[in-house]
Amino acid sequence: MDYRQNSQSPPAIPDRLPSPSGFGTRDSASDSTITGYRDDDLYSVPRPRSFFGKSEASLMHNAAGMGHSENYQDLEYAEPPEEESKLNNEKTAPFQSLLGVGKYPTDQRIEDKKRGIGRQKYPIVVWILTIIMVGVFINELVVNSKAQGTPVSFKPVVNPMLGPSESALINLGARFPPCMKAVQDIPTSLPCLNDTANPPNLVCSMEDVCGFGGFHGETPNQWYRFITAIFLHAGFIHILLNMVAQLTVSAQIEREMGSAGFFITYFSAGIFGNVLGGNFSLVGAPSIGASGAIFGTVAVTWVDLFAHWKYQYRPGRKLAFMTIELIFGIALGYIPYVDNFAHLGGLCMGLLVGTTLYPVISPTKRHKLIMWGFRLAAIPLAVVLFVVLIRNFYTSDPYAACSGCRYLSCIPTSSNNHCQGTGQ
Repeated sequence: MDYRQNSQSPPAIPDRLPSPSGFGTRDSASDSTITGYRDDDLYSVPRPRSFFGKSEASLMHNAAGMGHSENYQDLEYAEPPEEESKLNNEKTAPFQSLLGVGKYPTDQRIEDKKRGIGRQKYPIVVWILTIIMVGVFINELVVNSKAQGTPVSFKPVVNPMLGPSESALINLGARFPPCMKAVQDIPTSLPCLNDTANPPNLVCSMEDVCGFGGFHGETPNQWYRFITAIFLHAGFIHILLNMVAQLTVSAQIEREMGSAGFFITYFSAGIFGNVLGGNFSLVGAPSIGASGAIFGTVAVTWVDLFAHWKYQYRPGRKLAFMTIELIFGIALGYIPYVDNFAHLGGLCMGLLVGTTLYPVISPTKRHKLIMWGFRLAAIPLAVVLFVVLIRNFYTSDPYAACSGCRYLSCIPTSSNNHCQGTGQ
């Protein structure tokens, strides 16, 4: 019966009310959820409760900071302490960011590593380099088309990579020692860019073929060919293979390292590969391509594999596949215009620089000490290799020191004088 229709006083609130769940009772004097209820709400459906049994009012009370509870469930909703918020918002110092040793929690880094999450989402440097290299290759085809009437050289010999002639590649910046230093036993003239006869009937001076303003009667010293050769490619096959590797392997390394560390690794490997090739490859054969730089980024994947072995998915299988890929890449170094020394040099420098700059996760002090030991050894070794080999390139005869090294990048044939002398 409705007490309001009989004008009777409402029933007294008992000292103990049934619990909303129907089990046990609760004390009305101590239950804050009763406060503010209208008379006709006393026996209505109880207010929603959280999974752990706390009322919404209680949760709002805790979230607002009105008091601190020692119950675990309150921590699910409460705001983090002010000190922790400040810590999470602090920026990592640039040097720490480069080496990956900032305030990024180790457990979170391990989890991100397993999920393939790196420092950044997009490989900006790889995209820019790829666009530049494709543009440079288009220019190569245009130059050869103007000189020989076709973008791909078929005369006097067919370019197996389906690209410009040898003279065009030299003129555009290939690594070619006679354009970079005085070389003995090299003819002072070369086939002109527009020559299609075999033997050549149009001959130009070395200075004209090398281009870039010539030497002005002085000793050739176009040292920048150690760099420009990285951006050139011998043909459609060459650039396709390199860009596929660059947009996959190199792009993932940039995501993990960040653009700054990747940029340093990429170009140090590419330049050092050309320096090593300039020392030990046939001086009469031009060499081009980003292969050395890409091999440098491949080397970083080896650093990652061994430094994070227990975080890798099936690391043994991954090691087997990486070994096969490495052997295949070295085999490609025997193709004309591609230099295996650039591959090996890029791989070596990539290991050194990658060890220094790759953000390795060190869960223990022992692991961290080992990594810093490798880093401290890698830095001076990389510098020494650069200095010694650049000096050797300009001051001595590398064939006298390593007469058999040439076979690491040359298959003996009559066209290259069986890998002897200049390769002419």
